[in-house]
Amino acid sequence: MTSKKDLSLETRLAQACHYIDEVTGGTSPPLQLSTTYSRNADYEYISRYSYSRADNPSWEVLEKVCASLDGGVEAKCFASGMAAVCAVFETVNVGEHVVAPRVMYHGSQDWLRRISEKRSIGLSFFEASDIGALQRAVQPGKTSIVWIETPVNPTWDLIDIRAAADIAHQAGATLVVDATVSSPVTTRALEHGADIVFHSATKYLNGHSDVIGGILVSARQDERWEDIKWVRTLTGGVLGPFEAWLLLRGMRTLFLRFERASHNALQIARHFEQHPLLERVLYPGLESHPGHHIARRQMTNGFGGMLSLLVRGGADEARAIAANTEIIVRATSLGGVESLIEHRASIEGPHSAVPKNLLRLSIGIENCQELIDDLEQSLQRSAKT
Repeated sequence: MTSKKDLSLETRLAQACHYIDEVTGGTSPPLQLSTTYSRNADYEYISRYSYSRADNPSWEVLEKVCASLDGGVEAKCFASGMAAVCAVFETVNVGEHVVAPRVMYHGSQDWLRRISEKRSIGLSFFEASDIGALQRAVQPGKTSIVWIETPVNPTWDLIDIRAAADIAHQAGATLVVDATVSSPVTTRALEHGADIVFHSATKYLNGHSDVIGGILVSARQDERWEDIKWVRTLTGGVLGPFEAWLLLRGMRTLFLRFERASHNALQIARHFEQHPLLERVLYPGLESHPGHHIARRQMTNGFGGMLSLLVRGGADEARAIAANTEIIVRATSLGGVESLIEHRASIEGPHSAVPKNLLRLSIGIENCQELIDDLEQSLQRSAKT
């Protein structure tokens, strides 16, 4: 019989780390909505809970499962992905330095630009496809955080986590990996040397487009991690108990959803790879992708459901294709069960480094052939206008 601590990720997820309620025997964690907790006659708390801005029992199973999946010592949930991102960068002191990819999630980059301008924090961007550029960007003794995404949103460039960890640690910096797109189903960044893993739990972890949340998982209980937890308590960027309950419920099917989305995305990428109306398909599962060798090493259970199309033409041609889809929904976000399409540069604002002819697709769990047919008809209709 396999020891519980040695169970596969699939089993741990499906059973929420073998959760059984001690009071009722229930297999689904209960929901605790109370914001405050009573004291006894000696003014001591009856339990270890005091106030739900500091702690709540509804978070505990969720955080235990997240720490288990990523192989960390502890996980903490936040009110949103950006609340988690801001908590990480709140630990950077005035005069220190941060390094991040030139192309990355625009919300995180906007926050970095803000703190750089407001708090005199140094900020350097590097080309994600060039590990040498990362080496040149760090400033030993001054760089506090190296922040990477892999794959990078929305070009899906791959960054070698182990190499990035070595560079960060040699400079005395903390490596934080945004693994929102890859998820612990296929990439466990802490095992490759990362110090902290970030997930926008709104995306693949929840998977149903009905919860906003963020997750941080740490490899160790160090000073920065304790500071991040204190920031969460002080700023109140905490996840609501009902959202925590919904998020855990969504996570229990994460493996099934991720595998289906990865399968669909790979079939779509292969179908359109040589399409005459497209310049290129960007997907790490394609052998033509320049980072495919890194993806094969770091992504051990599928390449995810995210891909981008570079349309022949410019922004107008790309937007026309998005406008003509009938099944794939025109919306921002990713990782849900439904497929989405968007002209990414249009929503990122003036700092966007995304090609103007790029369409970002989040492929869901629908019938794959129907998704292919929808894209085909949209391409053909757009070509005629």
